[in-house]
Amino acid sequence: MKKLVLFSLTIISSFLLSQKFTIDTLLTDKISIRAIQLWDGKVWYAGTDSKFGYVDLKNSNNKKQIRLSQKSLHFRTLAQNNKYFYTINIESPAHFFQINKKTLDFKVVFNDNDSTAFYDALKFTDNNFGLAFSDPSANQRLNISQTRNGGANWINCKNCKDFPYLEKGEAAFAASNTNIASFGNVIWIATGGAKSRIYRMKNKDCNWQVFETPFTQGTSSQGIYSIDFYDKNFGIAVGGDYTKQSDNINNIATTNDGGQTWQIQASGKNAGYMTCVKFRPKTKGKEIVAVGDQHISFSSDYGKTWTKISDEKNFYACEWLNHDTLILAGKDKIVKLTFQ
Repeated sequence: MKKLVLFSLTIISSFLLSQKFTIDTLLTDKISIRAIQLWDGKVWYAGTDSKFGYVDLKNSNNKKQIRLSQKSLHFRTLAQNNKYFYTINIESPAHFFQINKKTLDFKVVFNDNDSTAFYDALKFTDNNFGLAFSDPSANQRLNISQTRNGGANWINCKNCKDFPYLEKGEAAFAASNTNIASFGNVIWIATGGAKSRIYRMKNKDCNWQVFETPFTQGTSSQGIYSIDFYDKNFGIAVGGDYTKQSDNINNIATTNDGGQTWQIQASGKNAGYMTCVKFRPKTKGKEIVAVGDQHISFSSDYGKTWTKISDEKNFYACEWLNHDTLILAGKDKIVKLTFQ
């Protein structure tokens, strides 16, 4: 296990003053990981080359990896309920894999054969209801698949009459499986490209609302890449431009009314493109972490100001294990960052 001790050198907030943390490498492999889940004391991942597996958080020698297909499929989604993990490969045909959490037996439970299928995110809001979405086909509506019985059956809607039309060039990013979020009975989806907007659904009724954002947008690589909600009202969105990762204008925004309106934060005063954002547990939404291909950044004032706390590169996904432990995954690695 590789261990690296880092010290914060920039005094920006009381949190970062003399802050110390360790980074422990849990897994190295030839793999790109953009979706993780935490369960049973382990980090579970799905990635490139059809790879799915886990590594133990306390003993990194306890690990297992399987291939879900003999084909070289690439997974950027991963979700779970009480019995199963689910993951979907990008590109068509899209296969919905169900993996038993106890035995790791797996099977395909649904196929989306649409030629434009490219699934960006997948999430279960409870043990029964799950929702996945793909970039739109010619009808300019998101291609949504959902289950209401724990994943045994999936219903696909390529032309959901209740889903608002997307603008031409508006789509979503398969970046970290976090441009979808939920709290209680509310689900949010974030888009990017020609338009960067927020779509909201309440009560699983498919009655979607759409809200404009002041986020950077206009080209295929710009927009919101990740969202998180602390409660039904307060949320945060991060992103930027994947092709210009140092650009830091209008790439962070917060909402206090459940996604209806958004306020830009720290424009021109952050480390640039971000691919995943998560509220730190037990801080009432005050402390937030975000990762990008080039940095790990932290806010201790509800997203208003940000400090780069590490130059560690090539992280795409992140998830808090608890108040003091953050799990990060990306290109060829999974690490555990522990604040002390």
